[in-house]
Amino acid sequence: MSLSIVKSMSLQGLDGVLINVEVDISAGMPSWEITGLPDASIRESKERVRTSIKNCGYEVLSRKYIINLSPANIRKEGSMLDLAIAVGILRSMDAIEECNLENTVIVGELSLNGKINKINGILPICVESLKYGIKRVIVPKENAKEAAIVSELEVIGVSNLKEVIQFLNGEIEIKSEKVNLEEILQNNKSTKLDFSEVKGQESIKRALEIAAAGGHNCLMIGTPGSGKTMMARRLPTILPDLTFEESLEISKIHSIAGKLGENTLVTQRPFRSPHHTISANGLIGGGKIPKPGEISLSHYGVLFLDELLEFNRNTLEVLRGPLEDRMVTISRVGASLTYPCNFMLIASMNPCPCGYLGSKERKCNCTQKQKENYRAKLSGPLLDRFDIHIQVPSVDYKKLETKSQEGSEEIRKRVNEARNVQIQRYEDLEIFSNAELTPKLVEKYCELDQECNEILSQSFEKLNLSARAYSKILKVARTIADLDYCEKIKKIHLIEAIQYRSLDRI
Repeated sequence: MSLSIVKSMSLQGLDGVLINVEVDISAGMPSWEITGLPDASIRESKERVRTSIKNCGYEVLSRKYIINLSPANIRKEGSMLDLAIAVGILRSMDAIEECNLENTVIVGELSLNGKINKINGILPICVESLKYGIKRVIVPKENAKEAAIVSELEVIGVSNLKEVIQFLNGEIEIKSEKVNLEEILQNNKSTKLDFSEVKGQESIKRALEIAAAGGHNCLMIGTPGSGKTMMARRLPTILPDLTFEESLEISKIHSIAGKLGENTLVTQRPFRSPHHTISANGLIGGGKIPKPGEISLSHYGVLFLDELLEFNRNTLEVLRGPLEDRMVTISRVGASLTYPCNFMLIASMNPCPCGYLGSKERKCNCTQKQKENYRAKLSGPLLDRFDIHIQVPSVDYKKLETKSQEGSEEIRKRVNEARNVQIQRYEDLEIFSNAELTPKLVEKYCELDQECNEILSQSFEKLNLSARAYSKILKVARTIADLDYCEKIKKIHLIEAIQYRSLDRI
């Protein structure tokens, strides 16, 4: 019996912490002690590990087992340390020969029969392992393809504990898992949705193109059946192409949340549309073991809130900070975790409780008091987070008869070109879109000539625009100018941007 040390990994948010699983077996009163701030699932691992070792044909002697998870000052959660603990015990029992595990990370959950179960978060574990100089990871077979995305690592996929023992003893050979990244990226880019399916609504499609080009949050107000949801669901098809780095970061979040499914890599921009009954924890993340919420699952994509005013007001208010900071911090007694949430917020709402205010087809039956109470559900600070407000009219029958309109591919080309202009303009500022401009940067990059200044001044007086509309109008005008390949904001760009602030007209 000797002391053995096996490397494993624990996750703190998106960050990985290298864990040394130290196992010592000695004579004395039979007992199992796991130290190093384990949670309940890790404390229970002693029964899973002991039974799985026994069912693989090895005798677990009545000894004193001390298992320390180092560093001891960091809380460890989940069942991914099971396999590393079992390997440590078997090495101390001399069932596994002395082999070089210095550059190997071992993760996996054990069943009582020795089967190794799939775990969540394998992609961020592999990415973080590489940062620690690890050369090889031993992971559950079901996680092997996902782990192989990190091509610099030797990925060994295993199905059961006996297979691990035989591999480490040199009795069998397991080839490193490999995946074709180019093939994955190519095959997963297709989508069934396309903007060509949207009949009419050219002005709304134009507004959504501007929103996509500048990364602007957008609020659509219209009667039921006007196509708000249909257009929102097609917005990801015109967003700029994902870079590999963005795809990897999105995949890490989805891996932790257990949302990857059969995909090894997220290759399309996320679109999340939670129901209006969602809780604040479901939206921003949380739980006893904090998990990413909808805003983090929407990272680099779209969060669509359909029927915005049906959401609980307190739930909506938690969005204010993350929308500004583009990250969310979840604080619990044991730890404080930070997840990224750089997403576009797209929302839709009816103009009144019955939904038919301003409709040509049906008459609105709401009282003035009902209308005021309905609009009051949307607070000023949250409304301030939307750069674009657009009124969505009903579609005429004649437009429904028209042939297919311009498709997503053509629109996405223009959006990509506008985003490239912004990336080059802000390359030294660590921002990537016009929506991220601070008030100071708005003054620098959204300068107006004398004529435009007069137009904006007159608009504030005649339309009774609120003060919050000023920087929003300039940011949107800057994006419209980028779509027109103009270095300076012109009169036509400013006038169009002013039209997209309908709810600021007091």
